[in-house]
Amino acid sequence: MRVINVRKQPEYKDLAIDYFTKNWGMRVIYEDSINTCLTAQNPLPVWYLLLDGDKIVGGVGLITNDFISRMDLWPWLCALYIEEDYRGQNLSARLIEQLKVDCAKMGFETFYLATDHVGFYEKHGFKYIADGHHPWGETSRIYEIEV
Repeated sequence: MRVINVRKQPEYKDLAIDYFTKNWGMRVIYEDSINTCLTAQNPLPVWYLLLDGDKIVGGVGLITNDFISRMDLWPWLCALYIEEDYRGQNLSARLIEQLKVDCAKMGFETFYLATDHVGFYEKHGFKYIADGHHPWGETSRIYEIEV
């Protein structure tokens, strides 16, 4: 297994766009964000793929805001996904650990996520801090983790 940073390996750009679109929809959002990350002056956004050989088995993004009201918090883990056949192997932890390493290099002491899942992220060291509001009227739990 290896983690690919799409910003550092732009040859994976199109595969990343297709992968995140397949799992989360909204192609225009992923296409714009992933294309932009390749030439951005700022350290964010950055997108990652988890590969088993040549097969993409997971992915995650690190972005400035995940469509949530807490604009005072960043960066945000987003779009974490592990293929069903690969779940239960602690691969999410591998991606989260990569985010911790990269966040520390960028000077961030924490990062955040917005989710409706209860229990999963706590196992990885995230702490619930508040509820946040989405533009479409729903709320999500906000978690933070120290790097």
